Amino acid sequence: MVTLDEVLGSGLLQKPSGDAPEALQRQITNYKPLHTFKLEKTRPYQQQYADIYFLRLTKIRPAVEAAASAAWEGTVLGGEKVKRVERVLDVRQGELCWVAGTVYMDMPLKPSILEDVSKDRWISAPTSVGHYYSGNGEDSVMLEDDSGRIRLVGNALQNHFMVTGCIVAVMGTENANGEFEVIDLLFAELPPQPERWSLSKGKKEADSSEDVEMMDASFSGHPHKPSSKKIALVSGLEFSNADTSYAMELNLLLEYLLGEALDPSVQRDELSHITRLIIAGNSISTTAAEQAKPAAAFDTTTVTNKFQPQNKKYGYDSSSYNPVPSQLLDNFLSELLPTMPVTLLPGALDPANASYPQQPIHPAMFPQSRTYMPPPKAGAGKDRDVPGEEEPGWFDNVTNPWEGEIEGWRVLGTGGQNLDDVFKYVESEDRLGMMEAMCRWRCVAPTAPDTLWSYPFQEDEPFVIKECPHLFFVGCQPEFGTKVIHGPDGQAVRLIAVPSFSETREVVLVDTETLDVERVKIVAE
Repeated sequence: MVTLDEVLGSGLLQKPSGDAPEALQRQITNYKPLHTFKLEKTRPYQQQYADIYFLRLTKIRPAVEAAASAAWEGTVLGGEKVKRVERVLDVRQGELCWVAGTVYMDMPLKPSILEDVSKDRWISAPTSVGHYYSGNGEDSVMLEDDSGRIRLVGNALQNHFMVTGCIVAVMGTENANGEFEVIDLLFAELPPQPERWSLSKGKKEADSSEDVEMMDASFSGHPHKPSSKKIALVSGLEFSNADTSYAMELNLLLEYLLGEALDPSVQRDELSHITRLIIAGNSISTTAAEQAKPAAAFDTTTVTNKFQPQNKKYGYDSSSYNPVPSQLLDNFLSELLPTMPVTLLPGALDPANASYPQQPIHPAMFPQSRTYMPPPKAGAGKDRDVPGEEEPGWFDNVTNPWEGEIEGWRVLGTGGQNLDDVFKYVESEDRLGMMEAMCRWRCVAPTAPDTLWSYPFQEDEPFVIKECPHLFFVGCQPEFGTKVIHGPDGQAVRLIAVPSFSETREVVLVDTETLDVERVKIVAE
């Protein structure tokens, strides 16, 4: 038998060496949200949607025409000097000219709400079509303004992404068929980019001078700054009680963000520097348990009884409501919020309005987490929903799209519907290229309201990008992607396609000093 003295003498029991473990604390992120896409509580829908296109053309055409004048002024082709025409219908056959207008894509596969109504197929959500692009030559590109419309043809169109709603300037001539043969094409390019810390108030001049040049994520030689803050981007959490195949990964993600995973050195040097989480859409899954079952050749249990009440075609059906997914999301947020602020954007699957811009998910969906939201403003009625200058809460429930300033950088983000709809127009898999095109079009949702449902704005067009962001992210994408694009006046934009966590198990980290990007894969083995 071994005595206690022998154990102590052998050195098996010793006094712990060193000091007690260091108590880690997160830094505070300088965060200022904007209310660019916030709508008032009272939103009439009697007005026409065409006003959105007129407003967009009015806002973007001056920049497009300025770029075209600078590029084509004095150009001579075939002995003829290029001239500008004011309107689309002023184009004359055989005359070399250029004109600016709005692109309209005429596609047979594109859904038409008038056709749905005429065939009594009215639905309560946008239709889901894989592609509008047919590739059989039936698709055509039009250019229109308040005077009329003309068809565009030519090989120059193949070198650019083209979707309904983007504003372009085209140079060419009208052919014998009444079509405009395009020789060259220009967009508005990136808008003016504000300086870092342009929105923040009371920031020291010393801090504002610490701008660090953005480096591409592929440059591995950039020295890491241990004190730099990081922003975590994740999308497509899709909490559901039907699909539990990645429940373990969701728990591991929570532990990772809380700083309870990995060894103490990683917690100190990396996890403690994650200062904010941005959830970019699709936090709740609407997949029902019966949809996950394989379809049988014939199942008598699925035969519908005509005497049984059916699901409502319009309005709310209480029998189909499932509270479990929202409860799981609320539990996830309530555990995370005491240690980290969260910005939540709604997505296509979330309980928010279907039309763009989506408004914040109602606080009633978060009975535990809403205590971290700011208190309601004083007053009543319409004034309660007017954006103000109050400080954001620890839990910032925002719109989709969303715009703000984080650590001085101007940030623009969406839940993914805008990019998914642009993807349907083109024969390409380059989603980063489509994000770049949206920046150069100066429009975050060009296909709204044609194929992307949106609110019929009358006074303003918020989808126009007035100031160039430093960081542009889009959530709920099939795979991760990032790159830096540059504008003619020195603008630099970091593009990030945030992958859906339910499919890839990945979360993206952004360094707030360099805008370098890294992705972390959560795997349960």
